[in-house]
Amino acid sequence: MTKVGVSILSADYMNFTTELKSINQSGAEYLHLDIMDGHFVPNMTFGPEMVRQMSRECSLPLDVHLMIEKPERFIKEFAEAGAEIITVHYEACLNNLDEVLSSIKEHGCKPGIAINPDTSAEKIKKYISEIDLILQMTVFPGFGGQKFIESTLDNIKQLSKWREEENLSYMIEVDGGINFSTAADCVNSGVDLLVAGSFFIDSDNKNELVKELQEQI
Repeated sequence: MTKVGVSILSADYMNFTTELKSINQSGAEYLHLDIMDGHFVPNMTFGPEMVRQMSRECSLPLDVHLMIEKPERFIKEFAEAGAEIITVHYEACLNNLDEVLSSIKEHGCKPGIAINPDTSAEKIKKYISEIDLILQMTVFPGFGGQKFIESTLDNIKQLSKWREEENLSYMIEVDGGINFSTAADCVNSGVDLLVAGSFFIDSDNKNELVKELQEQI
């Protein structure tokens, strides 16, 4: 069964407790938290203290996606705030990705690598035996509600092929422009974890939406 993570990027920030309650009861497997610094991406969200507070309101594992420059500065803080997975961008760690991944492990979290739509999967092949998750961005990071970029399916297929060839177990996650149609394309290409943002938040029947995404084949 496909796993579903719910992103709160498109949520009503003035009613986080209500939003978190609906996510917690939806049947989703992860709470996906997009951390933006206004530098790596042209938007800002929240920091470790908000993550800590959300962890108290939601029992789902926290999938923390750091869209920030020099993420090594905040690994400890997000780990202590309750992150289970910490994902950093290849593009933000061109000179020290090995060290950043090691730091995530040292702080008791599962390490993940995210790549933008225009980054080839070949760039991260050397790291695939060291990580628990690869996040293929299917839109350019920074804002919710964008259209799915179909060319990213090529990377997903390659990542799935490597996983099978090398008998690895990392999850392949996608984030951006997910709906029933794009979700099916992603799962058929090898994706294990779908992140639903505005598609979930705008739904009138969130539990049914999550169930249908989980049943994608």
